Amino acid sequence: MAETAKTAVLQEETRIFNTPQWIIEHSNSFQWMKKKGFKTEMEMRAWCSENYVDFWDEMAQSYADWYKPYDQILDDSKNPYFKWFLGGKINVAYNAVDRHAKSWRKNKVAYYFEGEPVGDKKAITYYELYRAVNKMANGLKSLGVEKGDRVSVYLPMIPELPITMLACAKIGAIHSVVFSGFSAGGLNSRVTDAESKVVVTSDGFYRRGKPLPLKPNVDTAVQDAPSVKNVVVVKRTGVATDMVEGRDIWYQDLVAAQSDECVTEELDPEDRLFILYTSGTTGKPKGIEHAHGGYSVAPAYTTAWALDVQEDDVFWCTADAGWITGHSYVIYGPLCLGATSILYEGSPDFPNLGRWWSIIEEYGVSVFYTAPTAIRMFMKAGDQWPAKYNLKCVRILASVGEPLNPEAYMWFRKNIGADQAPIIDTWWQTETGCHVIAPLPMTPEKPGSVAFPLPGFNTDIFDEEANSVPLGYGGNIVQKTPWPSMLRAFYKDEIRYKKEYWEMYWDVKPGTYLAGDKATRDKDGYWWIQGRIDDVLKVAGHRISNAEVESAAVSHPKVAEAAVIGKPDEVKGETIVAFVIVKEGVEETEDLKKEVAKHVRTVLGPVAYPESVYFVKDVPKTRSGKIMRRVVKAKALGKPVGDTSALANPESVEMIPLIG
Repeated sequence: MAETAKTAVLQEETRIFNTPQWIIEHSNSFQWMKKKGFKTEMEMRAWCSENYVDFWDEMAQSYADWYKPYDQILDDSKNPYFKWFLGGKINVAYNAVDRHAKSWRKNKVAYYFEGEPVGDKKAITYYELYRAVNKMANGLKSLGVEKGDRVSVYLPMIPELPITMLACAKIGAIHSVVFSGFSAGGLNSRVTDAESKVVVTSDGFYRRGKPLPLKPNVDTAVQDAPSVKNVVVVKRTGVATDMVEGRDIWYQDLVAAQSDECVTEELDPEDRLFILYTSGTTGKPKGIEHAHGGYSVAPAYTTAWALDVQEDDVFWCTADAGWITGHSYVIYGPLCLGATSILYEGSPDFPNLGRWWSIIEEYGVSVFYTAPTAIRMFMKAGDQWPAKYNLKCVRILASVGEPLNPEAYMWFRKNIGADQAPIIDTWWQTETGCHVIAPLPMTPEKPGSVAFPLPGFNTDIFDEEANSVPLGYGGNIVQKTPWPSMLRAFYKDEIRYKKEYWEMYWDVKPGTYLAGDKATRDKDGYWWIQGRIDDVLKVAGHRISNAEVESAAVSHPKVAEAAVIGKPDEVKGETIVAFVIVKEGVEETEDLKKEVAKHVRTVLGPVAYPESVYFVKDVPKTRSGKIMRRVVKAKALGKPVGDTSALANPESVEMIPLIG
């Protein structure tokens, strides 16, 4: 942790956007604030964070049903192993499915499934989802899966993915979803570490119009995974598939023989719901553990408050359920609210760049949550695609992943939100389980800022001596108090868990959670995410955020995206190198390189001047949209790039030129 706290803010954003009053007054968070008698948003945020235990108690009563009420809200006696809602009994599957299927929501649509092949669509009601989950839960039990057993789920974004996750939760099994874009090696490391008893996969999936095989990856991955007893295969594409007798079974055959009723296990709130292995790491992946109690509460609360999903909304989070955003905001958050969501299998640009906007128009999507990477891709292609569709149904826009740079914010606001919809730019992690820092619909927005920590969180920015940094400076994002959906452990790795998140401030302020990201606060207290702690440029004694330089480059009218790294320099320590993707139709010239470098200098000052600018067609990114600067830097400097299995676009690595 070489980063000392005070990373200076080079660029000041002065634009402020206010949400239309009708959206504010009908928002869930505003209604709660009004009911409680708070006069201002900041008064409400401050009270909720100061009284965080009572606040989370109210959220647990408001958003979850309990088989047995808890008698202790929080046990913080065994720091850093915090426990929530002790003495209670709960199951997130009951909260996500059962209670809706037995209520007036029975025939409400839970998911509109849109397959990648045009015309492949299906509406699934809560009652239909309930029956499908029960059948799969009984199917897993027939294969010997019991409470506490791990099930690896390696599926594309098809209905069987949430069904399998919920079926595991229902019987107390622990699901470990592995993104279907991972290689056999990436799957093997996660299956063997979790010691999974069953792997659920499909024969294949559709990508850019073509059926591609998936099952062969599983066959390779489980060759040396002795814990795996069965492989369940969804027949999705019909591609030729080898089935191993005695081990493999078709999903459709497994569930056909099962009852559509299944008793939901009454679980301890600390019983584990899932293990999710973090992406983009070198060496052994980290298995993040989450629990039923916290996951029944926090994703639902933030879906309701930050994203403002309401009873009559159609909500679309474009994330893959192989990542935490999919877990929280495709599956558990919206389902626990009884919301209607879109489940889309394919690419955002197939068969053309109008696909997403056509889906929004067709289903009347009112809350749309996506990644800055996707927004910048559409920016690059021009305004004409969203202009073809009627997007007046959109009320709330939201962003997750890399910081949403101001230029992308403005494009998103104008072209998708009709200059009306607030943009809820969210910061959170696999480890947090839900949004931590984000505006509410009532919050005045600054383009590029995630605004403030949400009610119920005590989030701060520390220097290395555990001092809260003054306004205008930056440092390490920390959590000073626990929250219900926090990670509980690394699977089978207690030492790494303590070292990575709790060790840095233990001697001074024990129980302080180190997020691993850095941020700054401007003079008004607005938060600006700067990337990973070790992702910082050190130029002539100055510490400069990569993300801030990238944002300055993208503010040039001809630039669509940029990745910035530091190149070792004997005099300055590092010089800045920018890899730039230009917008469609823009000619890549030497003059434009100079123009971009000069533009960055004008925006941020001479200390942030890029010594070199290279044009590239793409830069390596994770599926959640984070630029993999580590990979960019290694490739550019001719060093080993390490594990690239988590990349959304591994072919982009070869596009990065050697810079010597």
